[in-house]
Amino acid sequence: MKKSKKIVVIGGGASGLVAAITAARNGADVIVLEHKEKVGKKILATGNGRCNFTNEYMEISCFRGEDVERIDAVLKKFGTKETLHFFDELGVFPKSRNGYYYPKSNQAAAILDVLNMELKRQQVEIVCNSHVTKIEKTKQFKVLSSTGTYMADAVILAAGGKASAVLGSDGSGYSLAKMFGHTISPVVPALVQLRGNGTFFKQISGVRADAKISLYVDGELLGEDTGEVQFTDYGLSGIPVFQISRFAALALYQKKTPKVRVDFFPEFTGEELTLFFEKRIRQNGEKKAGEFLVGLLNKKLVPILLRASGVRERTLISEVEKERLERLIDKCKGFEIEITETNSFEQAQVCAGGVRLNEIDIETMESLYEKGLYLAGEILDADGICGGYNLQWAWATGYLAGKNALKGKKYD
Repeated sequence: MKKSKKIVVIGGGASGLVAAITAARNGADVIVLEHKEKVGKKILATGNGRCNFTNEYMEISCFRGEDVERIDAVLKKFGTKETLHFFDELGVFPKSRNGYYYPKSNQAAAILDVLNMELKRQQVEIVCNSHVTKIEKTKQFKVLSSTGTYMADAVILAAGGKASAVLGSDGSGYSLAKMFGHTISPVVPALVQLRGNGTFFKQISGVRADAKISLYVDGELLGEDTGEVQFTDYGLSGIPVFQISRFAALALYQKKTPKVRVDFFPEFTGEELTLFFEKRIRQNGEKKAGEFLVGLLNKKLVPILLRASGVRERTLISEVEKERLERLIDKCKGFEIEITETNSFEQAQVCAGGVRLNEIDIETMESLYEKGLYLAGEILDADGICGGYNLQWAWATGYLAGKNALKGKKYD
């Protein structure tokens, strides 16, 4: 009598759980090995605990990696529509906030709860505190773990990257992938805070400003974003900073010096800001330079920008030399900060880099180096900006891996 196909999923994160459910729904005997004490811990931390689980605007420009065309091919197979349908079947009613989808309950726990319910309904076995150390392949796969040895007809490697190890991603999946000949593009923190070179950060720690952030490496613009920037005692944080951080991290990995330019007046061109300042000077020429910017910028930023421009705070703004005034406008439009490092993987939301996509059959997520081995989620070289894109990648690759791992011979 033939048994149903046995599949071992390594990793109980977003991609691994969807892979397990999909494979089980199609008749596979599935076991999930998770090295933390619970599955899905990282899901609970997403969207500030509300879980922005996908996005209406699903464009390839929202993703980064060495091979964005392959990323795009995956998302065309399982995009926003398919994700909403998948979770609707599980009982999650979506709520859109400007195209950002959350569960109506505003609780990330709702996403994990319905996944766990379905895992139970599909009789998927979950083994926690199970650290996989080796995968061998003869006729079947032999998965060696701290909780025992597991035989499988197919293995889905969804062990995550290196971001937020406390939530389950410790980088061990890369070693497992390398056992089958896979190569890893440089893995660096992404969606993470940036540390800067400067003695002024403690003075402005806690300041928030609506600004445009632009990242340059060797004079080349690599990324930019606009929104609320947060200054810390060591550098920069906030969503616009997260969006460009992977480019800074890669530059630092390559021993280059990334520089950030902060535009505190993104609503003005340089020429418009000059005219605006000239008008304010005519109206407020009796004010000192330190008083002139009050009402435009956070008071803690004012002395920093004046000092960088060579303007004394006590000088009447109407008496500031034209050259120094122009320098002040330039600093307001492009205050430059040299980036020395990013925060660690532990503070990063995701990683950039991973198993190269040209080593994967993008139609099925099967390894091109080992038949029956499938890869999904953050272990792969793909990362998205903030907005539900990294979870979308997890759902999509997990679904494709779970669906296609059923192909092939069933063992007697």
